[in-house]
Amino acid sequence: MPKVMASTPGSGGRSRGRRVATSLAEINVIPLVDVMLVLLIVFMVAAPMLQKGIEVNLPVSARANRMAEERLYVTVPASYRTDRRVQIGEEFVRTQVLGERLRQAMLSREQKEVFLRGDGSVQLQDLTEVFGLLKAAGVERVGILTATPPTRR
Repeated sequence: MPKVMASTPGSGGRSRGRRVATSLAEINVIPLVDVMLVLLIVFMVAAPMLQKGIEVNLPVSARANRMAEERLYVTVPASYRTDRRVQIGEEFVRTQVLGERLRQAMLSREQKEVFLRGDGSVQLQDLTEVFGLLKAAGVERVGILTATPPTRR
């Protein structure tokens, strides 16, 4: 709000009359809020546009599909404690020849990984024993598969 200032009595007789002076201490907040809201809206609209990438049609490789099907599964059945046999794919193998069979299977593979499955009644000691045999056979990565629990309603 403008303030009216009168001349002082000791100014030497030169009176300019009344003058109007504004105070610099007052900031008008309403235009500041308006500008900030406009900037906020601009950035909210522009942000999703910046995240969109370029659409690319990638080539399809028959080898990529074949690699997904060539996973090697080693299953430890419930009868492991009695007969010391595991299942590689569909074939049952004794643990004495498990290392050699896996070395032969790993020769033609780029990724030396095996997925280990175990029956629910197999003890942890048995699984870790087979895990150690897999590592000794040259398997670099061993994935342990579990079943998902049924959903409760």
